[in-house]
Amino acid sequence: MKNPEPSSVFNFFFEICKIPRESGNEAGMTRFLEDFAKARNLEHQTDKTGNVVIRKPASAGRENRPGVILQSHTDMVCEKNEDTVFDFSKDAIQTYVEDGWLKAKGTTLGADDGIGIAASLAVLDDDSLEHGPLECLFTVSEETGLDGARAVAPGFIKGSVLLNLDSEDEGEVFIGCAGGIDTTARFTYEEKPALKYGVTALKVSITGATGGHSGDEIHKDLCNAVQVLARFLWNAQQKFSFDVGFISGGNKRNAIAREAVAVCVVKDTDRDAFTELFQTMASEWNAEYKHTDPELESAISACELPLTVMDSKTAANLAASLYSCPHGVLAMSKDIPGLVETSTNLASVRMEQENKFIRIGSSQRSAVNSARKNAAQRIESLFLLAGASVSHEGEYPGWAPNPESPVLKVCEEAYLKLFNTPVKVKAIHAGLECGIFLDAFPNLDMISIGPTLKGVHAPTERLEISTVGKFWDLLLEIIRNV
Repeated sequence: MKNPEPSSVFNFFFEICKIPRESGNEAGMTRFLEDFAKARNLEHQTDKTGNVVIRKPASAGRENRPGVILQSHTDMVCEKNEDTVFDFSKDAIQTYVEDGWLKAKGTTLGADDGIGIAASLAVLDDDSLEHGPLECLFTVSEETGLDGARAVAPGFIKGSVLLNLDSEDEGEVFIGCAGGIDTTARFTYEEKPALKYGVTALKVSITGATGGHSGDEIHKDLCNAVQVLARFLWNAQQKFSFDVGFISGGNKRNAIAREAVAVCVVKDTDRDAFTELFQTMASEWNAEYKHTDPELESAISACELPLTVMDSKTAANLAASLYSCPHGVLAMSKDIPGLVETSTNLASVRMEQENKFIRIGSSQRSAVNSARKNAAQRIESLFLLAGASVSHEGEYPGWAPNPESPVLKVCEEAYLKLFNTPVKVKAIHAGLECGIFLDAFPNLDMISIGPTLKGVHAPTERLEISTVGKFWDLLLEIIRNV
């Protein structure tokens, strides 16, 4: 990018792209933020979780204005394409520009929520901006369970107005979000030696699915690679006797599964028919998803025979439960047209051979607490029927909309003044940390804003460059007028 505007925001964002920050590995970001504060003689604190708050005193004459908190999270979802060589623990994100969008080469970009961090730092670095008492709160491990937000203790933040900088649609301001819960199923299997003669090992793989955020994109009927793989395995089990030596698919609980693979040990006499069935079914799902997942690829090829396979009963129960597991929208909101109310995401399947069990990850979201609980219990009952054990983790509350929010009124007036058009006031199906903050600090007045991002939580993640300037101008105008 040549002369990117606003330059301060983009410059900080490109610095952030150099720092590894997968959830649970945010220590480098914490040090970066601490060094930033020290270099500018700004008061700062770091809690035992790794959350950082940086404070900037009010401009002269504005000391009695409400304190404003700019909030963003330091971690990112680390996803890459199968053929991309990249180590998220040490490599810098490689960015490039295409058709007005900032993208990353084969990986997630990390603009969720790196662009929010960059905007906060740019505000702190701007000594010309007039503002009241200002705090910038940077939380850790948002993507894996909102852990940092849960750990924010009384007194760590002092302001009464919170601007969450983690939404993904310029021109929209969010005043509510869904809550969520993770549901994990575990199958214990018996390991048996694989046959050595008269059989062939075939690797079947689904790659190139679009994937994306399980909150923002769950309504788009995108291909779920895990479920497509299970669809084939279940159908093949109805026709052939074969063993499963390995299965893996999906990754993060809040991402729609893009890739999945299994190794099947098939009788030599069934090899051609097994391959033909896969190719026939692949042509079917490729046609079904040609509009939503144009780069979907399905492949079958011979591979090395595994030493062991899972027992046949577990293989059958696994395929059947993955195939029948609900995935997608369960209910639409009756109050807000077009808003998903309740959903579930079949996120991942992992064969942990050292422990001899298979782990299935899923997540359920809803703005309605009882509906979220019901969705999680439906997933639990399905896997219990299949013989798995089930647990629930990481539950977090939703954020109930407050249409009378004073800072919302400031935002609406600012947007109209700047761009001569009304801002759209919305709730979002994705989870935001605001619900947790409201539980802990019930008097906070909150909104969420951001530039336009697409394809987050997948290597298709991209940031619309032209919207960053509008987001920045709006943020400054809100800060001036709170």
